[in-house]
Amino acid sequence: MEKRNVKRFAAIGMLSALSYALMLLNFPLPPFPKYLQVDFSDIPALIAAIVMGPMAGVTVELVKNVLDMITTGSETGVPVGHFANFVAGVVFILPVYAIYIRLKNKKGMAIALIAGTVTMALVMSVMNYFILLPLYVMFMNFPALSGPEALELVVTAIFPFNVVKGLMITALFMLIFAKIQDWLLKQQRAFKKA
Repeated sequence: MEKRNVKRFAAIGMLSALSYALMLLNFPLPPFPKYLQVDFSDIPALIAAIVMGPMAGVTVELVKNVLDMITTGSETGVPVGHFANFVAGVVFILPVYAIYIRLKNKKGMAIALIAGTVTMALVMSVMNYFILLPLYVMFMNFPALSGPEALELVVTAIFPFNVVKGLMITALFMLIFAKIQDWLLKQQRAFKKA
């Protein structure tokens, strides 16, 4: 039991460090506002979830955001962006895990990643409208957004951005998955036995 916990802790630590490094390589997509950044830091969290279970993936998402908050700080003084990144990552990886764990093949993974993308885009749209945009207005002293202005921002920027981001992660992960699928299943069995 102790050996299993040490192995799990070490694996989560390594995947969290990789996730944090990938988070630092974020970049904007030209058609969207600059503050919407794409990164591929959800991939190590997805690997953690597939191999060790959903809580391992959630832990990687949490650790990478805590590390980033400590090292880069927050424009708002409170971690609104880190909270948003954490929620986006969790609502992406959990549906992927739930679907893939039942299907366990390439087609199943593709379906799972599309489901994760749609879930992330919908949840983040609702969260931005009701929670995140008002918090940014409050903490950054931005001009208040009326209901129609906030809805327009969600519909024209936030929802499509999260769809594009999810599809980019999907495309990259499917390339990686094609190479490591057997290894992932082997690791998954090893963690269950340990």
